[in-house]
Amino acid sequence: METEEQGFISKTKSFLLKCARVWHVTRKPTTQEFKTTASASGIGILGIGALGFFISLIVKIFGIF
Repeated sequence: METEEQGFISKTKSFLLKCARVWHVTRKPTTQEFKTTASASGIGILGIGALGFFISLIVKIFGIF
């Protein structure tokens, strides 16, 4: 049992150290980076929504399902 507990503690400590390393590397995006990311995400969401709408429209018109 003690070995399992030490393994769990070791894995948890390793995970937390990796999280801390990532946290130190991250930074706040610039305004331009944020706008670009938001625009790309918005276009993707609208594209997938439009695709789903047209598929449901075709299914309703032709009564496929």
